[in-house]
Amino acid sequence: MKQKTSEAGIVNNCNSGKLKHQEALYQYFYSYAMGICLRYAYTKTDASEIVNDSFLKVFKNIKKYKDEFPFKPWFKKIIVNTAIDYYRKNARFASMLEIEEAENEDFNIEQIDNLAFEDLKKILDSLPEMYRLVFNLYEIEGFTHGEIAKKLALDVSTSRSYLARAKKKLRILVEKHFDISSERKVRT
Repeated sequence: MKQKTSEAGIVNNCNSGKLKHQEALYQYFYSYAMGICLRYAYTKTDASEIVNDSFLKVFKNIKKYKDEFPFKPWFKKIIVNTAIDYYRKNARFASMLEIEEAENEDFNIEQIDNLAFEDLKKILDSLPEMYRLVFNLYEIEGFTHGEIAKKLALDVSTSRSYLARAKKKLRILVEKHFDISSERKVRT
């Protein structure tokens, strides 16, 4: 009998619990999972740990997956929840940084289009961890403040506050990035 090699086939084959099918699923979805995890982790090592933990959860719970629904959203939910669990587990080691007060200056949002992915990642990574987590969950994943508050054991108002502070800090960091970039261009 010929093995299935489509996305659905790989997922269905994984139900057998055989290591070769789990390895095929891992290889097929690794990049997808890593892309999500890099938004939540400060380092590639942390992201890799979240990816591996996510796959372990998938392999343990694959029989609960209902194949009449797309696999990726189910998997993405596991990845995001694993990233949150990772944050909670490691939160005691992280210290919250205070955000500096800044004037509310006009900001040209089109400047973001000029950022390279690496620059944008570096800017996001410089946010305090809780700000970055709330920003990702709200702006990228589309969770409501109520859902974020429940997942992170926060008040809804705290989630909103963290998002506002994250956006304010991002504005400052992007402006700073372009001030430095424009200074380099003037010097050369």
